[in-house]
Amino acid sequence: MSHSTFAQLQPIKSGVYHWDEFEVKESEGRISRPIFEGTSTHFSYLEMHATTQAVGSAASTAHANDDIEELVIVKEGKMAVNINGENTILGPNGVLSLMPKQMHSLKNVGEIPLTYYVIRFRSKKPMNIERGTASGGTLLVNSDSTVYKATSVGGVRSYFDRSTSMCERLEMHVTTLDRKVASHAPHTHVETEIILMISGETAQLIDGKEYRATAGDFYLMESGSLHGIRNTSDEPTTYFAFKWK
Repeated sequence: MSHSTFAQLQPIKSGVYHWDEFEVKESEGRISRPIFEGTSTHFSYLEMHATTQAVGSAASTAHANDDIEELVIVKEGKMAVNINGENTILGPNGVLSLMPKQMHSLKNVGEIPLTYYVIRFRSKKPMNIERGTASGGTLLVNSDSTVYKATSVGGVRSYFDRSTSMCERLEMHVTTLDRKVASHAPHTHVETEIILMISGETAQLIDGKEYRATAGDFYLMESGSLHGIRNTSDEPTTYFAFKWK
């Protein structure tokens, strides 16, 4: 993509994005769902899409991003992540935090279709490969390798909280909320945040407007947005929360 194309991108708005409203494109054993492409407070480029690979389909074409960082989240299925010729398996709710310049491919190695989200981003500040490497470089995390810690309103699993090549801070965790409770009072922070629903039903207040979401949907809150989430159902609800600056 040319620099002139990037210059035409518009800021991505805070709000809710519903899984069943994403455009569906099918081709050669794959389903692609473009979600958004634009800019944010900290990123000159921010793009998100979802991909479904059929059982037995070929791996994605191996490639390396010159100046783009990626975050990959497994929604359903079993994924083999090949980085520089070495395979690692990620299951449901597994996460890949991928540095630039890493040759990689993704393949369905399970018995059901593999569906995953991909978030691609470039910082407005200069890329810092040394900082990303010092913070651990490319990282793969399976849900069962995290520790569940109970809270007064449910529980949390921390995935990571670190700097990367493109982020001064990138933090990610999974929250479970008990029935009919709020996570915390409405608040603001400098980071942009996405809350990606895994299960259950929630309501999110964003700058005075309430939105609703269920599994597969997500909320985006830009830097400085006043926001707060609550479980609206009679069952526990679980979601990813990740934020960056």
